[in-house]
Amino acid sequence: MHNIRTVSFPDQQLLADLEPLPGRLRGVVWDLRSDPQGGTLAEIDAVILPYIDAGAVLPALADVPGLKFVQTQSTGFDGVREAAGPAAGVSSAAGVHAAATAELALGLILAKLRGIDQAVRDQLQAAWRPERRQSLADRKVLLAGVGGIGHEIARRLEPFEVTVTRVGSTARDDDHGHVHASSELAELAAGHDILISVLPLSEQTHHLIGEKVLAALPDGALVVNVGRGAVVDTAALTKEVTSGRLQCAIDVVDPEPLPADHPLWGSPNALITPHIGGNASAFEPRIVKLLSQQLEALAAGRLPANLVQNGPF
Repeated sequence: MHNIRTVSFPDQQLLADLEPLPGRLRGVVWDLRSDPQGGTLAEIDAVILPYIDAGAVLPALADVPGLKFVQTQSTGFDGVREAAGPAAGVSSAAGVHAAATAELALGLILAKLRGIDQAVRDQLQAAWRPERRQSLADRKVLLAGVGGIGHEIARRLEPFEVTVTRVGSTARDDDHGHVHASSELAELAAGHDILISVLPLSEQTHHLIGEKVLAALPDGALVVNVGRGAVVDTAALTKEVTSGRLQCAIDVVDPEPLPADHPLWGSPNALITPHIGGNASAFEPRIVKLLSQQLEALAAGRLPANLVQNGPF
């Protein structure tokens, strides 16, 4: 493994939270938009990406001639491997956001099924409109994504008396039962009331949940996306939701942010949050803990965790 000596941090606070750095590691501050503070691009071996809007600054990685390692602060790593190049290792922040994102998924489901979003709109008009709504109990849930976040969602669904069907990239069995292949999504969709996507974005998952899968869902079904926006075909989802046939509760969408004139904003069948799944109070202590472990590994010449591209390791 190549020696790593200088690590860039996206802001001064994150560096301060992790100081003193282990071993002979040295920290510089670089937001990937301006010149580094405390060092030069030529000195940087490893880069910790910003958490918010990291995708917008990925091209700056090409300016680091000796780049050996990139660490994301997100579970997703869309475009990071390509921007870092094959010579650099890349690690994700898998596990850091699992609890918070699972919380939001459950919150979105309950809010939409029980009409809490409509109650908020009614409250602004002092309108008292009792109505029988769907319960989460007895619903059949199709969970697409069986990684850390998917596992935490499934675990949190257990007390709600639902039936959960899990879908991954390939069919297999694990300690929690059977996992269906993603090729079975359309067939499975017909028998489920709620479809939750926590799938990562890749060539294989881009628009995986499109016209065919959405059309197979029964009338009134709820589509929840807390994974990656482009896994769901926005145009196909919009058509189904604005027609009144399906409901959606989405934290991610394609494109982001959703344009102000997009029809989903005005649809009573849509509940939209602005990509806040992992952006909760649990984030800071958990990312600091992970980064501390990663820096210890780098300083000691060990493999960092969550490698999604090996690079020099």
